[in-house]
Amino acid sequence: MRKLLRGGVAVLAFPAAAAMAAGAASAAAAPKGGQIELFATITGSPTPGKIVMAGAIGDWGKVVAVDRSGKPAENGNFVKVTLKKGTFEIDATAINKKMASPRPQVQSDATCSVAASGSGPIKFFDGTGLYKGISGTANVTMTFTGVGGRYQSGAKKGQCEQDNGTPLAMLGAVTGRGTVEFK
Repeated sequence: MRKLLRGGVAVLAFPAAAAMAAGAASAAAAPKGGQIELFATITGSPTPGKIVMAGAIGDWGKVVAVDRSGKPAENGNFVKVTLKKGTFEIDATAINKKMASPRPQVQSDATCSVAASGSGPIKFFDGTGLYKGISGTANVTMTFTGVGGRYQSGAKKGQCEQDNGTPLAMLGAVTGRGTVEFK
């Protein structure tokens, strides 16, 4: 029975691999637009995060927060997306405004930890390569969890450092769905 299952998997794997190879060969064609879904990691500094997109854009790469002029900025309201087949930018001003003072869903002064999330729109623009002429929007949810340090001296010694310094650990993600088009 196990040999039969392994053989069946092997038989099914070949057509799937052939279909994927054929898909990869036609992947260079300009996208037509439509629904997309994205998943991206949030980093705590200008270090690039990762992004994977599915749907009208099936690609992956890096994301970096930038300012309006495109220069890396930890608190930039724009995001430079560099995928394997091209680049584009995201205007994240609305979601960033919402997340500037998030209401924590979980918070502990005993462990100096916090978790928060919020949702809002983003806009796609300024594409190059396969994504030239991109426009569209997505509704995204930004979620993060972090652990901060404690003051080591002074009047606040032993208290959680809030809005002061770099978190000891932080993980975050952005997920969302929307629609893009190419002109």
